Amino acid sequence: MTDDQLPPDVRAENSVRVGQAPRTRADAVRKLVWILPWLIFLGSPVQDLNSGDHGTAATAAGWVALVSFTGIYLTLVFRNMGRPFSEPIVGALVLLLGALTVTLCLTLGGAWIGLFVYVSVTCGATLPPPAAYWAVGANTLAMVLVGIRVGLDDWSLVLVVLLLGFAMMGVKQLVRTTVELRKARATVAQLAANEERLRLARDLHDLLGHSLSLITLKSELAGRMLPDHPDKAAQQVADIEQVSRQALVDVREAVTGYRRPRLSAELAGAQVALTAADVIADVPAEPDLTGVPEESESALAWALREAITNVVRHSGATRCTIELLRRQTLDGPVLELSVEDNGSGGSGKGPGNGLTGLTERLEKAGGVLEAARTRHGFRLVARVPAGAAAPVGSGA
Repeated sequence: MTDDQLPPDVRAENSVRVGQAPRTRADAVRKLVWILPWLIFLGSPVQDLNSGDHGTAATAAGWVALVSFTGIYLTLVFRNMGRPFSEPIVGALVLLLGALTVTLCLTLGGAWIGLFVYVSVTCGATLPPPAAYWAVGANTLAMVLVGIRVGLDDWSLVLVVLLLGFAMMGVKQLVRTTVELRKARATVAQLAANEERLRLARDLHDLLGHSLSLITLKSELAGRMLPDHPDKAAQQVADIEQVSRQALVDVREAVTGYRRPRLSAELAGAQVALTAADVIADVPAEPDLTGVPEESESALAWALREAITNVVRHSGATRCTIELLRRQTLDGPVLELSVEDNGSGGSGKGPGNGLTGLTERLEKAGGVLEAARTRHGFRLVARVPAGAAAPVGSGA
């Protein structure tokens, strides 16, 4: 299943991109929401400035320093999500944050000690791993020394500063891995598309090469025979018509085979679609389709695609279970696909166009479709002939 076949609300281009710059204002707001909760540690400095314990000049200088500190912190962290500054600029700004923190704590008191949390988070999130280890450690040591100087009461904050710095390093590594996986997936998709094009080119060459060569040869023969042997030329023309018709049939069958959906691909696509829609998915491993006719596999693949589309778009489900079983019936072996969710099953009172068309498609393949609401949600079951007898699954 490609991104174009997914519902618009779960496509990759409409999801929040981890580790990349925001594309829209809404995307920027969502990313900012992850940053703002950390500003809770600014409550103590703000309360200190509003307490009236400092003179007018000290209070004004404190406000300017606090606003500058917060601006630098937000700029560093927010820019790091998309287009980060160069390493020298990041290092200089981190040093500036550390210097501001030490200066404010020593001049205005221990109420400002919480600023070390932001320095630690910035070190872990923006600096390269080797430099981040030393920077987080140095920041923690500086906090201990300043805490001794100003008389820090709650020394558990030291552990918070240390752990948050290393935690942000882990988050940064996770984001980097996510970006690399996204690039790798795009590369694999491109390679698969190129391989499919090459395979199609090879198949068309094999199908048409012989036929076109034969048509060319017989056309030359017909041209030479036409003046003196019109009957033989007419026979060559009849052969040309027969070869061209067979070539057309072969090409149509080849193209139809390429357009036929595969059950394994649809299962992988279902996992992606359900996960993107925040639906807990229970999807079986790649099935063994030995002996299953292509028409049956194609019909089940269409059934799975339609079922997952309904789950994502209309059901409002939070959990979906997909089962694929071989069963032995009185009419012979069948392959059974079951898709069950805990949603409402949509608002329609009858079967929609999708289920109606799916029923017709399954009937052409000799299968049947069952779809009904259950006590806990909605269940769709599709059965198709499985060809020759095979080992029975979990039931008979």
